[in-house]
Amino acid sequence: MSSRKLDRGGPATGCPVTGLGDGTWQVRGYEAARQLLRSTETVQAGLGVETTSKLPQRIRRPVLYRDGPEHREDRRQTARFFTPRRVDEHYRGMVVAVVERELAKLRATGRVELSDLSFAVVIDVVSAVLGLTESRPGIRRRLERFFPEKFGKPGLTSPHGLYWLVRQNVNWLRIYLADVRPAIRARRREPRDDLITHLLGQGCIAAEVLGECLTFAAAGMVTTREFVCVAAWHLTGDPALHARYRAAAEPERLAILHEILRLEPMIARLARRTTAPLVLGGVTVPAGSRVEVLVDEANADPAAVGDEPLTLRPERTVPNPAGLSFGDGPHRCPGAHIAMLETDVLLTRLFALDGFRLEGEPRVTLRDEIGGYQIRGLVAAAGS
Repeated sequence: MSSRKLDRGGPATGCPVTGLGDGTWQVRGYEAARQLLRSTETVQAGLGVETTSKLPQRIRRPVLYRDGPEHREDRRQTARFFTPRRVDEHYRGMVVAVVERELAKLRATGRVELSDLSFAVVIDVVSAVLGLTESRPGIRRRLERFFPEKFGKPGLTSPHGLYWLVRQNVNWLRIYLADVRPAIRARRREPRDDLITHLLGQGCIAAEVLGECLTFAAAGMVTTREFVCVAAWHLTGDPALHARYRAAAEPERLAILHEILRLEPMIARLARRTTAPLVLGGVTVPAGSRVEVLVDEANADPAAVGDEPLTLRPERTVPNPAGLSFGDGPHRCPGAHIAMLETDVLLTRLFALDGFRLEGEPRVTLRDEIGGYQIRGLVAAAGS
């Protein structure tokens, strides 16, 4: 029996590595997937990488879309912003303050859409880490427009494509003028200990800072917003698990959240392109192949996670409790510790409110291109 809330379809085959016959391969075995993600003979091939090919050559690509020595050096230099120690010492107090402020609003109103509550929290937290602290009012509205529930494909050959092309560029401009440019100006006057200051110190121009900020916003805001919702859905739907989570100390609570994340990865489709022949699971994948990692299936590989891989069991003894939900290798998510801290602080305090209850029916939208999900319709209520 599966504990998953999200049905993304069952596997078409049980083979760890499968060729689709069109130059594309799929990897669903855990070890083969981890080997691919750690390989230095691959480059990024997913998460919208094709859009960066249209940028002028003089513009540095966001770190998510770079590979090789330059990418590794950038990750090394920015790693200090995301270490467990820094998260605990520099961000924990800020996260608690942000959560308490948003919960005070809930106490006053009695009800709030859970996705709105989680988005308000992650916007402030990630903005502080990046350095987007001089924004004009309305950042949430601007981000909602930039990351809509339904995406269209920009283009020049149809009215639909032209609409999305214009919309995309207008939204870029809005965020630049209202959020990124004020932050850049403030940090040029007075450098601070944040990512934008670091980027400016590396000689990045405004367009490059904008690209990095939007990349981190997508990775750090949108995904955590949805994970808070699916975690609350799991916990409130299982009274025993809910009681266990509320009574547990932080290490056990995080183990529960990691197990939920293993079952419900926020991005379940990662892609790489091979730059040389690569042996995965005993199969040779030719150079130039596009290889997709089916994270949700790799996370349910019994060889890696043990018996009953689709059952939620936080006591599993595995080296990586969240599986590949944060990726692996050079492109592993740098903000994993922040995401889990945000989720735990918010849910712990939310569940402790007098009269807390989760109402409504979840409305799930699957994002097939990245294997992601959006959850709307859950309402956090408190009081009588």
